Amino acid sequence: MSANRRPIALATAVATAAALGAAALALPALAAENAPAAAPGAPTLELKDGTLDWGFKESFRKYLASPFAHGKITTGDGAVQAPDNGVFTFTGGTGSYDTGTHATATAFKGSVHFTAHEGVLDIKMSDLKLTTKGSAAPTGEITADVVTKKGDGTYDSRQDIPVAALDMTGVRPGQGSGGAMVFKDIPAKLTKGGAEAFAGYYKEGDQLDAATLTVKAATPSSPKPSTTPSTPAPSPTKPTQNPTTQPTKPAPSTSSPSGTTPGKVVAGKLTWGVKESWRRYVDDTCGGSISAAGGAVKNGEVYDFAFGSARLDSVARTANAAFDGKVRFECAAHTIDWTIADVKVRASGAKGTLLADVTTSKGTSNDVEFADLDLSGADYAAKDGVVTFKNVAAKLTKDGAAQFAGPNGEPFYQPGTAIDPVTVALSLDPDAELPTTSGGTSGGSTSGGGTSGGSASGGSTTGGGTVGGSAGGSVGGGGALATTGSEVPAGALLAASGAIAAAGAGVVVAVRRRAAAQG
Repeated sequence: MSANRRPIALATAVATAAALGAAALALPALAAENAPAAAPGAPTLELKDGTLDWGFKESFRKYLASPFAHGKITTGDGAVQAPDNGVFTFTGGTGSYDTGTHATATAFKGSVHFTAHEGVLDIKMSDLKLTTKGSAAPTGEITADVVTKKGDGTYDSRQDIPVAALDMTGVRPGQGSGGAMVFKDIPAKLTKGGAEAFAGYYKEGDQLDAATLTVKAATPSSPKPSTTPSTPAPSPTKPTQNPTTQPTKPAPSTSSPSGTTPGKVVAGKLTWGVKESWRRYVDDTCGGSISAAGGAVKNGEVYDFAFGSARLDSVARTANAAFDGKVRFECAAHTIDWTIADVKVRASGAKGTLLADVTTSKGTSNDVEFADLDLSGADYAAKDGVVTFKNVAAKLTKDGAAQFAGPNGEPFYQPGTAIDPVTVALSLDPDAELPTTSGGTSGGSTSGGGTSGGSASGGSTTGGGTVGGSAGGSVGGGGALATTGSEVPAGALLAASGAIAAAGAGVVVAVRRRAAAQG
């Protein structure tokens, strides 16, 4: 996780959503400050298994329990109270997170009935909902259906009364059991409507108990593994048993730095950052982490993948190389767990293809033709014993873009989207020194490329990933990606990247209204 990560604001839109969207109240949208707005047409994510822990006002509960009030608190319909006159837990929370506006809303089951003074005080709250909306100062609210006994003995029933105003500014998501997102201790104050609903016992602006929101992203309806996993490529270290095109030629002496004839590659590395906006979204906006393992190491803002095996023919201008290591992107707030590993490069003349194994919530897809490479400026001749393809422009293929798809197949990146350029260094001389390289940022024009040449394969490394129980593909199922940067996922992270930072406007989820509480 970046040390200088921007502060993450839990936008009032239900972070649940953002966390799956992120944050409090109906999971307020988790947004990074000053992030760009989300792309239009972004999907809506479902939230489930939500709970709202809220005691309304501790001093009120204590008053009802005093000998003077002779009060009583009764919970029902799915709500429970903690021991020792503790807070209430409202259960069965369901709702949605709009990845375009970052608005969230969650509705809960349960009711609380307050009585005292031999029935003179009689107030019942039910059908609680938590919604959020975001800006530089994200906010939210808790609404409820409130039934109050009036002085004449009749009852006044009002629905969806804003009872509490929430301040999401300092709220950050945590992780609960089972992958749940927890937005703890959200500050709350009594609203004007709440003061009226409680018959003026308290005034508008009075401090209420802090609220804690817990929610999970709904699991995709029918996750399926990749339909047509690629056939593993033959090992690059051995010639095919029945070559039909170019027979493998003996490698020249490895001490020869010329590299003008087919040669045995003895060392190398691939430097690549996958996609800058994706890294920024997971690490900065979402508050997640990126880790490298299995031969991959962090190199500045990008990653070096260790050499696995390779073949190079500088005369025929072909190269096939496989690299070890994996990079894992995780964000509990948006249920993102996405891993890319076993990266390979197939090059022929001016075109090339980057392949990789990608693990998402739908399973692991092997040898995905992830990106087209533009090698029009590549030099296949060795210099000082090393062939270097530097900052090769790359664009997502159709299959590569699909790895960043949401739970219902909604795209976060389109085919042809520029990703981080790739630098490949292959050494023909064991004594040669590999150049110091660093990857560039996303962008640059690339020509769509085909694949050619023999195939290369390395040991397949998979990280257990899901990009969200619903943030899908790369963003599994639970949380949409917010757009962060110039091209952010249109949808997730689990949220159009940086937009989560902007936390969108609050949207109230349509929820079946329970029958008005009876007095």
